[in-house]
Amino acid sequence: MRVLELAPQVYVSGQVFEDDLKLAAKQNVRTIVNNRPDDETVGQPKSADLARVARELGMTFVHFPLESRSISKESVEEFARVCNELERPLLIFSGSGVRSTKIWEMAE
Repeated sequence: MRVLELAPQVYVSGQVFEDDLKLAAKQNVRTIVNNRPDDETVGQPKSADLARVARELGMTFVHFPLESRSISKESVEEFARVCNELERPLLIFSGSGVRSTKIWEMAE
């Protein structure tokens, strides 16, 4: 898993899997935000399965799916509101991380 820092205690990555969540928990990540709709690609883990693992590891998991082609102003505003209320460190992910980076930058 390749992780980039977007802001203090805010990180972005591409698709995460259960082992990545375990690694994130060891690094004291408190919240995971998934920007991928379920079934976007073959082999992608279900959001509910990742949420279960995150909860078992003591992390909060938020599923905030976004279509990759267009991000509405309303989605950006809601994303900003949701993220402002989440405990940090925060890891946001999408398929490659580009979508998550884009909405974070738009929200900032």
